[in-house]
Amino acid sequence: MPSNEQRRAAAKRKLERQLARRAEQEKKRKRLTIAGSVLGVIVVAAAVTGVYFLTKGDDSASTNAESSSAVPTTAFVNTPLDIPGPPPAAAKPASVDCGYPAGQEPPAKPVTVPAKTSVATDGPEVKVAIDSTQGPIGLSLNSAAAPCTVNSFVSLAEQGYFDKTSCHRIVATAGFGILQCGDPAATGMGGPGYSFDNEYPTDLYPAGDPALQTPVNYKRGVVAMANAGSTPEGKGTNGSQFFLVFGDTQLPPNYTIFGTIDEAGLATLDKVAGGGVKGGAEDGGPAIPISFTSVKVG
Repeated sequence: MPSNEQRRAAAKRKLERQLARRAEQEKKRKRLTIAGSVLGVIVVAAAVTGVYFLTKGDDSASTNAESSSAVPTTAFVNTPLDIPGPPPAAAKPASVDCGYPAGQEPPAKPVTVPAKTSVATDGPEVKVAIDSTQGPIGLSLNSAAAPCTVNSFVSLAEQGYFDKTSCHRIVATAGFGILQCGDPAATGMGGPGYSFDNEYPTDLYPAGDPALQTPVNYKRGVVAMANAGSTPEGKGTNGSQFFLVFGDTQLPPNYTIFGTIDEAGLATLDKVAGGGVKGGAEDGGPAIPISFTSVKVG
């Protein structure tokens, strides 16, 4: 059985290979990432350790990327800050123009861009019922904090985009507990054919703020968007892939939180997480497969 030092060295070598691949793939906008340089908070030799890829290949969030990640084998030393709550409605404009520009790749499953692109920022909570092969998952979506994200998710759900799709990736390790879903191709490469910007909590920070590279706590029970990183203009590249958090997860605040998971849903996720990753790894396909039979709004 490898020692901690051997595992760390292997993780470092793996990360260096992945970073080289990423440099090439970035040119093609082919990474849907949950990426963070966790800057001094991981007990691992070398500052490069701790980059996470929650991926997609060409999802300008319709760009996704194959799921490949260097997961640290040690826990974080410090406790990341909790994410501040979203600002009150009075501090925001009455509506926002989401745009949803087309990506470079066609949708992974036939679907159209949301019909509504101007969305109110004081919208109601939206309930979503997911019937999965491992049990129910109920979501409460916060359309006031993340109006464009919720508007897109609801549009995709109402078109049946998530129906009969499987969750292709699970990570269950110290400081990272997520199940990634939303890709009909189940490869980490599929998206809806359009993109949109990050919202809460990214929008709490000025563009270029160093705090955007500082880990915060994505708490157990939240649902957030995977994305393809940011464009040079600082715009997000969200599409259809999202992750359900079953264990407090430490990431930079670059991934839009747009809702919460109910207790029945967390029980379902715990069941899947209990099976671990195929092959006994820390990151990969879930050993207990889970698919969405249907995703219904309301």
